[in-house]
Amino acid sequence: MRRDTPPRETVIRRFLDQAGWGAARRQPMGADWSARRYERLTLPGAGGGGATAILMDCRDEVAASQVPPFVQIAGLLRDCALSAPVILAGDEPQGLLLIEDFGGDDYARLLDGGEDPWQPLYEVATDVLVTLHQRFVPASAPDLSRYDVGLFRDQVMLFADAFAPVVRGRALPAGAWDELAEAWEGVLPAALSLPPTLLLRDYHPGNLMRLTGRAGVAACGLLDFQDGGIGPRAYDLVSLLEDARRDVPEELRQAMTLRYLAAFPDVDQGTFRASAAILGAVRHARILGRVAQLIQATTGAPQLSFLPRVWGQFTGAIRHPALSPIAHWVERHLPANLDADTIVRSF
Repeated sequence: MRRDTPPRETVIRRFLDQAGWGAARRQPMGADWSARRYERLTLPGAGGGGATAILMDCRDEVAASQVPPFVQIAGLLRDCALSAPVILAGDEPQGLLLIEDFGGDDYARLLDGGEDPWQPLYEVATDVLVTLHQRFVPASAPDLSRYDVGLFRDQVMLFADAFAPVVRGRALPAGAWDELAEAWEGVLPAALSLPPTLLLRDYHPGNLMRLTGRAGVAACGLLDFQDGGIGPRAYDLVSLLEDARRDVPEELRQAMTLRYLAAFPDVDQGTFRASAAILGAVRHARILGRVAQLIQATTGAPQLSFLPRVWGQFTGAIRHPALSPIAHWVERHLPANLDADTIVRSF
């Protein structure tokens, strides 16, 4: 072993050797907004056609702590006849997993390449949520995180911590942070009024894969659900249809919402739509805060492309009457007529 081999690399090589993948060719696949890194592994084979797998490398304690819930949720999804990756090998204490390779046809790439979003992409993605919410029993996972009022409030307050001070050009006034926290505590119960289900949290085209050779909802591969938990059923549909990375036509959004609701005739549509509006506002506000945090922590200017779209999604969501306390806070504490260009210039 070379003396300059990084300790982490030593751990990875040992893991791959023990799993029978030590001879595999390793190709970096990039990272997400965390300490996770991914590689595609290819075993030697005739004509270069050897077996493949994905190495998930969670390099710090926070990322490594997400490995057990990833394994657990993958099993719960497969129990519902959905396509979550099979775990081929794992070293949970070291934050390493070797998982099934779903290939390269993620929905984001297909949509960017001009694929028809209606059939089958968004329809199948919506049907996956229908299947999950029909089959999953929350009592089967008592140890998963609960997305309750307190957790949502804590996550959404990144908006006040990182985003609001930047667009204001100064710190929030005394008492404004507490005022916003109380406003969220007042509106969030309406978002949790329907029976809970398994919430995947980052359910968007970048984490959905088209799987050839599989039929129906199994043709949609699911990734990046390690932050999932038990929570309100509208959240993942909002994540799909109010995507930070792309514009989803209003006609498509409404059609998929009705497609979902048609599978649950006992669900009150007004209650569901109010929940969706609140959860959309929570998600958009948290993303605005997270992007602001990343930009300030690094020179990560590419994230600026998210800001105008997500700001528009957030301001659209808070027009719902259920979110009037949040709208009033924005009117009082953020600049009047704040638009996308002003937000980008603030960073």
